[in-house]
Formats: sequence, structure tokens, C-alpha cells
Amino acid sequence: MFNFPELAIRELDHRRSDGIDVRLLWNSRTNRVSVAVDDHHTGETFVLEVPGAQALDAFTHPFAYIRGEENEQALAA
Repeated sequence: MFNFPELAIRELDHRRSDGIDVRLLWNSRTNRVSVAVDDHHTGETFVLEVPGAQALDAFTHPFAYIRGEENEQALAA
């Protein structure tokens, strides 16, 4: 008999529209929320870590949050 540790990443919600998959994910070990986007037309994928309070908005409008993430990375450089 095999014992598997509890998976840390849980999918809280998923939607698909026009070849774009958006998943709302929660990491039970870190208690962090992220949004994963897969564009099947272009092959582009990205994952955004978002504050829990903004999770639903980021899930609904992930492309609006991409700019904020790029700006944060540019400021950190």
C-alpha cells in the first residue's frame, strides 16, 4: 500500500474561453494564491502570484494583473 503526502497545490476554480484556460490555485503549504493562464492559440503560459484579497479579481481579469507584475519586476531591478 502506498502513502502519498497531501498535494500542496489545489485548484479552486477553472474557466476556459476561446482557447484560454485560467486556473485559480492555492498552495496549502504556503497559503499563497496564484492564477495560471494557458493560451492554447499562442502557446504562451504564465503564473501570477496574487494577494488573497485580489484572487477573484485576478482570476476574472488576469491580463490586467500582468502589467502590475512586470512593473514590480522592473522596479526591483
